Amino acid sequence: MVCNCTWGQHRTFWRNVLWSDETKIELFGHNDRRYVWRKKWEACKPKNTIPTSKHGVGSIMLWGCFAAGGTGALHKIDGIMREENYVYILKQHLKTSVRKLKLGRTWVFQMDNDPKHTSKVMAKWLKHNKVKVLEWPSQNPNLKPIENLWAELKKHVRARRPTNLTPLHQLCHEEWDKIHPTYCGKLVEGYPKRLTQVKQFKGNATKY
Repeated sequence: MVCNCTWGQHRTFWRNVLWSDETKIELFGHNDRRYVWRKKWEACKPKNTIPTSKHGVGSIMLWGCFAAGGTGALHKIDGIMREENYVYILKQHLKTSVRKLKLGRTWVFQMDNDPKHTSKVMAKWLKHNKVKVLEWPSQNPNLKPIENLWAELKKHVRARRPTNLTPLHQLCHEEWDKIHPTYCGKLVEGYPKRLTQVKQFKGNATKY
């Protein structure tokens, strides 16, 4: 079921949107620089090096959602994300997040146009559960306020320097729960301006 609402600037409408997305969080970020004082012939000593992750074990995939009232569920994705996994995640977390965030009866679900999200299996489940879906333009990350939320989460998790994937997962949940509802509210309140900029810049990069 697709919501017929237009991309207007009605505040009440945007406050009842449940935004969702997936992201990868790395244990050792490629841009994570650390500096040490060392003698020039000690560059390769273990104390002056940072171990690297092999075989793709240095990151986790997360699915999350939020609304103007705060963060909703955060779910770790095990293995390759398939449409069956996505249906399972929504079964587990969609309605509970809606209740937690006290969204109105006219709440709308946002997701992008990833093939898993637009499959026949997914469309059937959404229709059966009477979930209204926000119509979404293809390939435009500038329109996704949850990207700002992911950046905020990664910043705080990185600051706590987890040493392996177990604390990484735990810290993600801790920092996700710490994100203040006020921050989420500001992302949603500023959404009409984001839409205006995206339209003005014709889909190119914006300050958001």
